[in-house]
Parts: sequence; structure tokens; C-alpha cells
Amino acid sequence: QVQLVESGGGLVQPGGSLRLSCAASGFTFSGYTMSWYRQAPGKERELVASISRFGGSRNYADSVKGRFTISRDNAKNTVYLQMNSLKPEDTAVYYCKVDFYGRWGQGTQVTVSS
Repeated sequence: QVQLVESGGGLVQPGGSLRLSCAASGFTFSGYTMSWYRQAPGKERELVASISRFGGSRNYADSVKGRFTISRDNAKNTVYLQMNSLKPEDTAVYYCKVDFYGRWGQGTQVTVSS
């Protein structure tokens, strides 16, 4: 069965950094693009970043471009999101996603506040 387990969130001050991890299992990880989404209270879930099978193509929402970096380690079945220069508006629950799987996990909470 597909499992996507996010971790690494927490409370950080503006300008700080966090690295999120998503441990995947139940499918051939290297066969799929992986993505990070986030959802802030009262807002729709939005795509933050995506990375192709071997990392050759990476895409970012304009709001995070230059601050966030998505990466993956296919040997570890893990996708990462390095978040630098965090802003209060980055506060959200962050989820990882593989396109064929329609369910969402628990996500990991990121709170940026002074």
C-alpha cells in the first residue's frame, strides 16, 4: 500500500530554515514525479514544488522560488523540501504527493512566527 509520511516541520522564526522530509513506500518511487503542497488555514491546498523522476526538472510556485529547494533521494525513497528565508506567510501544513495516489496524509505543520 502507498504510504507518504511527512516530517520535519516545526516552529521557526522569520528568516529561519527548515528541511521537510517525505518517506514514501508502496510504489516504485523513482518512477514518479513527486510534489510538495501546502494548505494554510482557510485556504485551498496549493502546489509548492515538484521534482521529476531523476531530478532533472524542478518547478516552484512563484511565492517560494529562490527560497525553497526540492530534492529527492531515490535510493532512500525520500523527497525533501529545504525551506530557507521563511516568512510568516509560509505557515501551513505541508504535504507530499505522488500523482496517481488520491489520498492525503497527515502532513507536517510549519509555523513561522516571532
